[in-house]
Amino acid sequence: MNTKTIDLLNIALIVISLLVAIKLPFELFLFSYAILGPLHYLTEINWLKERNYFVKSNKKWIYFFILFPFILAIYPIYKFLDLGLTNALDDVLKLVNRNTNALLLIGFFLAVGLIFVSKVKHLFLVLFLAIITAITLTFYVPKSLFIVGLFLPTLIHVYLFTFLFIVFGALKAKSSYGYVLGLVMLCIPFVIWLIPIDATSYNLNQSAIDTYIESNMMGVNSKIAEFLNQIQNGKFYALSEVGLKIQIFIGFAYTYHYLNWFSKTSVIGWKKAISKQKGILILAIWILSVALYVYDYKTGLIALFFLSFLHVFLEFPLNALTIKEVFSIKNYKKN
Repeated sequence: MNTKTIDLLNIALIVISLLVAIKLPFELFLFSYAILGPLHYLTEINWLKERNYFVKSNKKWIYFFILFPFILAIYPIYKFLDLGLTNALDDVLKLVNRNTNALLLIGFFLAVGLIFVSKVKHLFLVLFLAIITAITLTFYVPKSLFIVGLFLPTLIHVYLFTFLFIVFGALKAKSSYGYVLGLVMLCIPFVIWLIPIDATSYNLNQSAIDTYIESNMMGVNSKIAEFLNQIQNGKFYALSEVGLKIQIFIGFAYTYHYLNWFSKTSVIGWKKAISKQKGILILAIWILSVALYVYDYKTGLIALFFLSFLHVFLEFPLNALTIKEVFSIKNYKKN
């Protein structure tokens, strides 16, 4: 497919994702996260590896992006398996879990450095500055003002970076349809906010809601409500009009994020990076992942926790590069 066809297809995918999210806000997220998510992680990680993770310097630095999600995955697995560890080790794991945001920020700031710096001594300085900056932001900036760490692996990853990829693609291809696609994507939160939602008319599946709560995503919903000043009497009501609109946006953002990736096999060439052997391995892991989610959604979440965060961390250099290119003046001079 040519660029125009892919852009038009993606506009259609945005509309479809939105309509289904309005009808099935919780169910759509759970379906997309369990079915589309693992296949996205696996294919993107393979593609990033083939592209040397878009790291300008020695790609051994990418091991930090493998180490961080490994550290983050220890506590959820430990808690799920209910392992009887010593109190001291338990406290250490809880401390790491409470500071997930700091590790995410360190990873992102390091990724920014990797696209600008190549000398080892400079990279160690970047790592040091990334640690200091992340700790400062995490502990000394009020949480109500600084919630990027929470949104970085969730909505920033699936919505903002997807939007920036679309803009970058439009700039690179000089595609007017790409700009339209970006504008449509940008307007979706406002469309959701303005459409009338009657919370009483929803026949919500309690099992889906309970499963969503188990996914720990409800904290993202409540933080969005807090950011929008929509907390009532100190509480967040997920099944209120505002609560449902937030969930519609989340369901839409995740679903379209995955569909956007799968629609662009020819544009970015990720399908070509999959050999027959890798394809069989990816398919086998994906089938096993889906089976785990079907067996027990929480088990699937825990089993795929590392893979989910791994693909977020490994994408950071590409995210940083995309931001740099989108806001580069030379792109606009060319156009």
